[in-house]
Amino acid sequence: MAKILVTGAGGFIGSHLVEALVTAGHEVRAFVRYNAQGAWGWLDHLPPDVLADVEVRLSDIRDAHAVRNAMQGCETVFHLAALISIPYSYRAPQSYVDTNVAGTLNIVQAATDLGIDRVVHTSTSEVYGTARYVPIDENHRLHPQSPYAASKVGADQLALSFQRSFGTPVVVLRPFNTYGPRQSDRAVIPTIITQLAAGADKISLGATAPTRDFNFVTDTVRGFLAAAAAEAAVGQVINIGSDFEISIGDTAALITEIMAVEAEITTDAERLRPTDSEVERLWADNGRARELMQWQPQYGGRDGFRRGLEETIAWFADPANRAGYRPHNYSL
Repeated sequence: MAKILVTGAGGFIGSHLVEALVTAGHEVRAFVRYNAQGAWGWLDHLPPDVLADVEVRLSDIRDAHAVRNAMQGCETVFHLAALISIPYSYRAPQSYVDTNVAGTLNIVQAATDLGIDRVVHTSTSEVYGTARYVPIDENHRLHPQSPYAASKVGADQLALSFQRSFGTPVVVLRPFNTYGPRQSDRAVIPTIITQLAAGADKISLGATAPTRDFNFVTDTVRGFLAAAAAEAAVGQVINIGSDFEISIGDTAALITEIMAVEAEITTDAERLRPTDSEVERLWADNGRARELMQWQPQYGGRDGFRRGLEETIAWFADPANRAGYRPHNYSL
């Protein structure tokens, strides 16, 4: 089986991807950002038999030498390492350029020099901004409305430029809003669930009118695996989404229904984006993923979204899983 590098392996999606790759029999090297505690993020929570087959490298995606060393001997690279918090990008935009843009340059430059077979680069639906038309296909104009989104546009285009200039086998995978077990409480679904699980009768949220296309984490991981396997995907930008749109307010109502609790939704001004920075509508056209990669969501539509929420809520129901969450604090 292939020797695979996963950057951002300690994160929400990255840890699920590592687990899926090891289960499939691949040899996995996990690239995790160095920290003084020697913590491996969500990898620390994987089953011991899975983690035993993972080689962990504590390093930094901004260090070109460290990135090149980690990529040595690998055939495929899944590049997920990034700063992703939109609110924090308003406070520290330079760090997003350094990590998301320069970090991606380190990946594609090393991939070109080392002859890596496939680089799957992670984009985001935020690069589209508020939809001009729906569902959003990959030809939709790019309109970043936050420093985070702008850094991802830069990273995406840099990766694609290496494919066009040097033939680097890059796929740009563009997941819409992924949710599921292990997601940070910076994201809206864990924010709602953890507040309710803590007994809150009022849920503090930002804007509730915007719509999102939520994608269950196992569907997103299946998209990564498909992108690595499909030759037709090279050089392409490919949306991964459920092709289903729901507002934040209706999402909160559905979660309260599943959890069989009642709660008032309140607007916390601190959680609101600047007016022109709020992305009001996202809804994915996943036709290209279906055509080029034979991928389709297993949690699509309202019924699929409900199933995904049920699985997510069941995970958060375990107090041990919620131990690191702070439901009464706003996390950037």
